[in-house]
Amino acid sequence: MQSAPKVFITGASSGIGSALARQYAQQGAFLGLAARRGKQLQALAETLTSAGATQVHCYPLDVADAAALRSAAEDFIARLGVPDIVIANAGVSVGTLTECAEDLEVIKRVLEINVYGMAATFSPFIAAMRQASKDGKPGRLVGIASVAGIRGLPGAEAYSASKAAAITYLESLRLELRSSGIKVVTIAPGYIETPMTAINPYRMPFLLPADEAARRFARAIERGTSYTVIPWQMGVVARLLRLLPNALYDRLFANAPRKPRSTG
Repeated sequence: MQSAPKVFITGASSGIGSALARQYAQQGAFLGLAARRGKQLQALAETLTSAGATQVHCYPLDVADAAALRSAAEDFIARLGVPDIVIANAGVSVGTLTECAEDLEVIKRVLEINVYGMAATFSPFIAAMRQASKDGKPGRLVGIASVAGIRGLPGAEAYSASKAAAITYLESLRLELRSSGIKVVTIAPGYIETPMTAINPYRMPFLLPADEAARRFARAIERGTSYTVIPWQMGVVARLLRLLPNALYDRLFANAPRKPRSTG
């Protein structure tokens, strides 16, 4: 990977996305940052140049808008060239209950952002990255999943389902692109200190500060690791959860604390 990578990140206005932007800014990166909150995105961008970023371009958009993402990808490539790294980080997490009719739209929206938005992020870059790989410049497509996708959690039907789908989608994509030279990297974080986790009304084991998580993510991305859980302690927990028979898992987790439902 070149010393000053070209990196495109979605969900970049806060949390893990902004921490990753700061991490790559320290490497002198050329950055493309996408998020719905344009003012926050611009405010972040203004800090990144002084932090070391060579160039920063902002794209206020919703990742569920494939046309907007394609336009952003075309602009990024025209200005900076083919990216070395594309990170599909945008995601939402909220408690949902299928029995509540008003939650159905919330469930739809979570799946739209967390799964469809990931595919819509990667799609406009793949052809150019294939060609760059043939020219000896292999890139990385990085999907931010979650340990919540390993087994279903009560009150989190949409979030757990979306992250399980993301993990499987990324595995399929990895196989599809295996001969292209493009690395597909799946990162399944545990608990990271972000606005998304700040509302959780329960203890979060192995909680990592966002900037430390971003450093670990960047190392995994550089290695081209196909799948990793960060922090590693949550990886151990995840492997154990996979082994639990349903009867035992149900007994242990049926009354687990739940993330608050959307208030609109």
